Amino acid sequence: MTKEHRIDIQSEPASPATESAAHDTANASPDAAGHAPEDDVSEQPPEKPQTAEEPEAPIDLQAQLEKSQAEAQDHYERFLRTAAELDNFRKRKEREVSDLRKYANQHLLKELLNVVDNLERAIGATRDAGGTDGLVEGVDMTLKELLKIFERAGVKPIEAVDQPFDPSLHEAVMQEESADVPENTVIRELQKGYQIHDRLLRPAMVIVSR
Repeated sequence: MTKEHRIDIQSEPASPATESAAHDTANASPDAAGHAPEDDVSEQPPEKPQTAEEPEAPIDLQAQLEKSQAEAQDHYERFLRTAAELDNFRKRKEREVSDLRKYANQHLLKELLNVVDNLERAIGATRDAGGTDGLVEGVDMTLKELLKIFERAGVKPIEAVDQPFDPSLHEAVMQEESADVPENTVIRELQKGYQIHDRLLRPAMVIVSR
């Protein structure tokens, strides 16, 4: 029987430097391509270049002052116009109220003038017929009282006879030849005319010379 001899081959112990290199290689985690991972650098937006601040535009105080003065003058002129318009409106309303008071009874007084005419005719006819003095005196007193009422209301008769013809006061119904007075002169009055204050209430019916 052959005796086999075993030869034990003992490997030489690895040096410390070799072990350290192998340890580092084992611990390194290669990436998918077999390369060691690179440091992860986060992407950052590029910084904007710093620009110098723009200087503020200078304020034109003189122009602003002139503009404010112009606006103030415009507002003042508007105020004056408005005040004048209000004053004119107030005066106009006062005149309207005054006229309303003065001429409120104009139509009534105009109707009463017919009564005055009839009384004057009655007095004239009675005197011409030689009537009773008492009757004439009573009618005359009634007429005078009525005329006083007219006077207190601002009604006054229009002077016509021997006056130049005035179409704003007189109504000419006919013309007559007359050598005693100038042409267009009232020579006779057929019906008295009256004014209420400064307004014509009824024109006088007259005969004018030619």
